[in-house]
Amino acid sequence: MTGSLIASAAPSVNISLGGLHSPSTSVVIIAALTILSIAPSVLILFTGFTRIFIVLGLTRSGLGLQNTPPNQVLAGIALFIALFVMAPVLSQVDHQALQPYLEGKVNAAQAIKVGEVPVKTWMLKQTGDSELQMFATDQHDNFTNPDTLPMTVVVPSFVLSEVQSAFTIGFVIFIPFLVIDLVVSSVLMSMGMFMLPPTLVSLPFKILLFVLVDGWALVVHSLITSFH
Repeated sequence: MTGSLIASAAPSVNISLGGLHSPSTSVVIIAALTILSIAPSVLILFTGFTRIFIVLGLTRSGLGLQNTPPNQVLAGIALFIALFVMAPVLSQVDHQALQPYLEGKVNAAQAIKVGEVPVKTWMLKQTGDSELQMFATDQHDNFTNPDTLPMTVVVPSFVLSEVQSAFTIGFVIFIPFLVIDLVVSSVLMSMGMFMLPPTLVSLPFKILLFVLVDGWALVVHSLITSFH
């Protein structure tokens, strides 16, 4: 009788080895903290933030302004433009990888593999063939199908292409500012005003021209369309 009571009172333990379960709150918090810690690197290496920030910085330099707007403002503008450009890609990652993982339909490895596809596809569209060929050759990878290249090849190729695109756009932006500087310098030399710095005189004219043509809006619009 006593043995039966002990057996009935003993707790039962069921161990299930099969099936997928949604991650616990602790796992989700740890994953969120990990993502936040590497967010700056992800922002620079996997989005168009690099191109946007460089172009905005070159625009400021072309105007002849050193710290106006400050770097914090340019970084904030570049961040939101990059998120706006990446919104369709982030939506695909959320729908195809993140939500199935949170619902327990796929494990972490499967979610990473599925979420990598739309990001890699977008990055390859912005990456030049010469950059891909250079890194693929160094890694002895097959370049016939870029979709099969690993992220270790796609990421540096993408970043290098972004820098190249940013300097190309910046060169076009610099041309009208350079013309204004040349005109002002020629006028000052013809008037014999050698002691007055031409950049000091041309700065108000460059700012006036930039404001009249709504320059910041044109630059941002050009950046957004450059990703398409």
